[in-house]
Amino acid sequence: MKKIALTLGDPAGIGAEVLVKALSSPHVRGCLPVMIGDLPVVRDALSLCKSSLDLKIIKSPDEASLSPGTLWLLDVNVLTSYKKTVPDAQNGKACVEYIRKAVKLAAEKKVDGIVTAPISKEALKLAGFRWPGHTEMLAEFTGTKEYAMMLAGGPLRVILVTIHTALRDVPGLITRERVLRTIRLAQKACDMLGIDSPAIAVAGLNPHAGESGIFGEEEAEAIIPAIEAAKNEGITVDGPYPPDTLFHKAYHGAIDIIVTMYHDQGLIPLKMIAFDTGVNVTVGLPIIRTSPDHGTAYDIAWKGIAVPASMIEAINMAIRLKM
Repeated sequence: MKKIALTLGDPAGIGAEVLVKALSSPHVRGCLPVMIGDLPVVRDALSLCKSSLDLKIIKSPDEASLSPGTLWLLDVNVLTSYKKTVPDAQNGKACVEYIRKAVKLAAEKKVDGIVTAPISKEALKLAGFRWPGHTEMLAEFTGTKEYAMMLAGGPLRVILVTIHTALRDVPGLITRERVLRTIRLAQKACDMLGIDSPAIAVAGLNPHAGESGIFGEEEAEAIIPAIEAAKNEGITVDGPYPPDTLFHKAYHGAIDIIVTMYHDQGLIPLKMIAFDTGVNVTVGLPIIRTSPDHGTAYDIAWKGIAVPASMIEAINMAIRLKM
């Protein structure tokens, strides 16, 4: 039975609500969840959801035990009051402390993995932090140099060579080393999922995967050499394939994971088919970390209408993954 730490995310957003709803769902089974956040926010979420969960405050995950209907909260106690539905510096500081605490517990083997509710990049910036998102923050907290974002939803799994960067900067970041590193991490992701002999495919950067250099040189100069190097390491990988046909093959089960060159190349097709159920996994960390594939949703936050489906999937993915 895995013990999973659940960070509250940005108190202004939908994180607390979807966590309470997920923990009340019969679809979350097979783990002992421990929420990490602030008591006032959790109390408000329980009230908002009219939840019957029995809230119990603990100081360590060791105090939690299997008890149906109980919400175990490790109160970080950094907020006495907070703003809702807007980015705020204090909320930004709080959500960083939740994540820092969860990472520490995972590193100490007091929890078996962490699931992070959404945070706000703007709130982080207001609080004086420079991370563009969870992924980079977690890499810094764990001292990880080689990592990638994998998104899973429905029959699709995508892993990204570049993450949060301007589109105009992407071609300069597509190097043999970056692509090869991501292919290796794609293999690691499949290992974590228990997929034997996975079919790994690499998407081209340019239309028609460059069309033999007519539409760009990145395939010939970086992507193909990376694929050949990965094959020499024993990884079963092919490509580069034109993205407009590759996702169709993956959707119908011919591909286990796609290595994509930039954020939207992978996320647009995935969110098209799994907008409410997509899961984000940070591959390469020394700990298991998943999150729902959506943001803080300030526009619907604290109205009681947020859908917990992606959070439920993220928790179940954390249970399934192995290091």
